[in-house]
Order: sequence, then structure tokens, then C-alpha cells
Amino acid sequence: MRRLLTALLLLVSAPVCADRAEAPVDPELRDALRSAVEMADSFADRFDAEVWLTDMSARLARQVPDEDERMLILRLVHRHAEMFELPPELVMAVIDVESNFDRYAISYAGALGLMQVMPFWREEIGRPDDNLHDIETNLLYGCRILAYYLEKEKGDRRAALARYNGSRGQRWYPDRVFDRLSTKWYRY
Repeated sequence: MRRLLTALLLLVSAPVCADRAEAPVDPELRDALRSAVEMADSFADRFDAEVWLTDMSARLARQVPDEDERMLILRLVHRHAEMFELPPELVMAVIDVESNFDRYAISYAGALGLMQVMPFWREEIGRPDDNLHDIETNLLYGCRILAYYLEKEKGDRRAALARYNGSRGQRWYPDRVFDRLSTKWYRY
């Protein structure tokens, strides 16, 4: 049923070309997606990888125009979200709010990278040389921290997101993430 709904969604959202039987294909994007699907190891199957990566790539293209970087972010978000049993779309919403997908972002408080991880975590876990601007490292830290806060808050996403942001007891940050999740990243 899920596959049928996904296939229908793709058909309905496909661009219509009056003079062609198929939508125009960007060969570079096709190759980038093919490569990403082949390297994606956290999906149930190849079809799920193609659908998710194609959908999310289109949503992320404006913020991350470089196809290789975009596919890397998407694959790694999915991998680390699945590793820590987080919805990948929630992680996408957190990144969108935290850094606008700028892997080199630095907050006024000193948080670094896509998920705005505080540098003190490197010392806390005994890995002072970890590069928090590295996409994979940042996602690994950020997803694990978010999963930990979800565990501590017994699944309460609002409370966990407030902890993640350091705004515990306030609603503004979780509300921003939920808004971004529902307007941009939620799939069904």
C-alpha cells in the first residue's frame, strides 16, 4: 500500500510536458541520484531509497545546490536517523531550523555545523579532534544527542527538542521545528 501511494504521489507531482511523453531528465541529477541510491544502506530496499532521495533532493535543492553534497547529506541523515530510531524528516527539520543546511554554520553560542552541536561534547566523549563541520561527524553527534533527549523525555518530542536547543520549558524552538516539519519535510 505504501509503495502504491508513493508511486501515485510521484505521478501526480511529476512535471507535465505537453510535447513529450516523459518529464525532462537532468542527466547529472539522474547520475547523482543513482549513485546515492547505490550507496544508501539504511533503506528497506532500492525503491524506498529512490523515492525518498528523489523527493528530499527536490525539497533541499534550493538550500544545497551542489548535487554531490546534497546527496551526501540526505544519505547520511537517513543512515544516522535510522541508526538512532529517529524519523529522518524530523532530523531534516531540525537541520533546517538550526543551520539552514550550512555545514559551516557557527551559532552565537558557538554551536557548529548542520545540527549545531556544541564543541564541549568532543571533550566530554574523549574525542577532542573530531571535526564538527564534517557532515557525517556532525550528524552522528546531533542524531545521538536528539535520540538521547527523546529517551530522557519518554518520547515527548516537544520537550526533547527544547532540551536539544537549550530552551527547556519554552515552546518557541519546538514550534519552529514542528512548523518546518509539517510545511516542508513531512511526506504523507
